[in-house]
Amino acid sequence: MIECKEFGYYIGYRSHVVTLGNVSGMTATFTDYGAVMRSLNVPDKDGNFCDIVLGYDTLAEYIKGDSCFGATVGRVANRIGGAKFSLNGEEYKLFDNNNGNTLHGGEFGFHRRLWSIVELSDGDEPFVVFSYTSPDGEEHFPAAISVKVKYTLLKNGVQIEYNAQSLSDKDTVLNLTNHSYFNLKGAGAGDVKDHVVQINARQYTPVDENLIPTGLLAYTTGTPFDFLNAKRIGEDMDNGRLPNGYDHNFILGNSMEMRTAAVVVENTTGRRMTVKTDMPAMQMYIAIGLNAEHGKDGKIYGKYGGLCLETQFSPDSPNKPQFPSCVLKANDEFHSVTEYLFDIV
Repeated sequence: MIECKEFGYYIGYRSHVVTLGNVSGMTATFTDYGAVMRSLNVPDKDGNFCDIVLGYDTLAEYIKGDSCFGATVGRVANRIGGAKFSLNGEEYKLFDNNNGNTLHGGEFGFHRRLWSIVELSDGDEPFVVFSYTSPDGEEHFPAAISVKVKYTLLKNGVQIEYNAQSLSDKDTVLNLTNHSYFNLKGAGAGDVKDHVVQINARQYTPVDENLIPTGLLAYTTGTPFDFLNAKRIGEDMDNGRLPNGYDHNFILGNSMEMRTAAVVVENTTGRRMTVKTDMPAMQMYIAIGLNAEHGKDGKIYGKYGGLCLETQFSPDSPNKPQFPSCVLKANDEFHSVTEYLFDIV
């Protein structure tokens, strides 16, 4: 099943919502504003379907909001320290929108752009493809690039496929991710501290007071960042070891091969989410900044109301040559896949 409806207008251009439905009964909606995943309905252990991603009812709320609900984030997701970086001997000064740093692409990142719907396909596993061309100099990043994001509603989840191509004879930097907030109890059904998480990461990136990586890699063993054995998200928050919660980057490995990055279980519903990716790192963010946000269907999203697992290059990679490189070479292409898969425990 596939359906496309008008969602409103952004700076004079018509926006749309695309609904996909698959043979398993799952449905998902996406918008061309920000290439957003707006909803995702999956079953619980009793076969009851529920929307498990946070979002808004209207286009106006997405335009006004600053939480990046479900958005495709770029040109460089996460943080760039000092709002600047150097590439091939030239310094690029970026927009400071996060305590002297650049966050999620700057003042108007990809999540604040109207993308084009370039392909729709029905069938057992329907998909939608969004496209956006970022010009040379946008947000002060060098080189023009063309980006496509393909959302496929698999029989057991959502696959996100990223493709980008440099359109210039200059190198640039690129770090794309999806910023969906998951709550396996249901969007707006309380916090996620009781979600049980396992992350296949033996290392993480320590950060300074502004959440910029120091450049070192630290082992997770014996720290609040040790999720090699599954534990409640809130375990080390409640015992005082990490009282403010998680907005941290985990190292998955350097090879660009598909691997299981994380598994999340919510025991009351029996829902289990498995995250697979070929990216080298993943940010776990537990909605520390949400504060009584008005979401879909009249629900209120509070602090810790969602769990983001953002597959990515490590934060501040343009300034950290020791990290896997996010440089997109002139006239080169980038490809990556992340999957959020669901079953019942």
